[in-house]
Amino acid sequence: MKQAQVLNDKDIKRVLAAIAKRSYSGRDRAMFMLSLLAGMRVGEIAALKVCDVYEADGTVKDSIRLTKDQTKGSEARTVLLNAQAQEELRVYARLLSRNGEEPLFVSKWGKAMSPNSLVQVFGRFYKLAGLSNASSHSGRRSFITTLSSKGVSVRVLAVLAGHKNISTTQRYIEVGEHQLRAAVEMV
Repeated sequence: MKQAQVLNDKDIKRVLAAIAKRSYSGRDRAMFMLSLLAGMRVGEIAALKVCDVYEADGTVKDSIRLTKDQTKGSEARTVLLNAQAQEELRVYARLLSRNGEEPLFVSKWGKAMSPNSLVQVFGRFYKLAGLSNASSHSGRRSFITTLSSKGVSVRVLAVLAGHKNISTTQRYIEVGEHQLRAAVEMV
C-alpha cells in the first residue's frame, strides 16, 4: 500500500490556498492544522468536543487530553499543541457558536463529522490543491517526518504520535535526498 504524501512547505501553501477558497474554510483549516501541527489522526479530530480544546472561558488549552474512546489504540493520550496550533484554534474559536460537550467540528447540517467525512473533506482540498498523492494521513506523516528531520528521537516521536511501538513510527518517516546529503555532511 502506498503511503500518504509528505507535504513540503510549497505543498502546505497550496493546501492552505485551496482551503481558503472553500466553503467552511475556517473549519477545514483548523482540521488540517491539527493534523499537520499536532499529528492527530482524522478519527481523533472528528471525535473532538469543544471542551477538549477550549477552557470554559474560551481560552485554548496547551494540550488535548484524548480519552480511550477518542483514539485508535483505545488508550488515552495527550496531544501537545505548539504556539502555532494554539493560534490556529484561537482563530477558529471566533467561528464557533457551540460550547462544552458539543462537537468541535460539524458538517454543513450542524451534525458531528465522522472520521470518514473528514477523509472526504481532506481529499477534496488536496485535490483542489493539485496534490494527487496526498490523503488524510499526509498531515500526520508530515508532522512526524518534519520532527524527525529536525533531530527529534524516534522514541519521542512515538509518544507524540500515540504509537506503542517505535517500528510503527519509523514507517511514517520519509527519508529524502536532502536528509541523506545533510547526514553525510556531518562526517
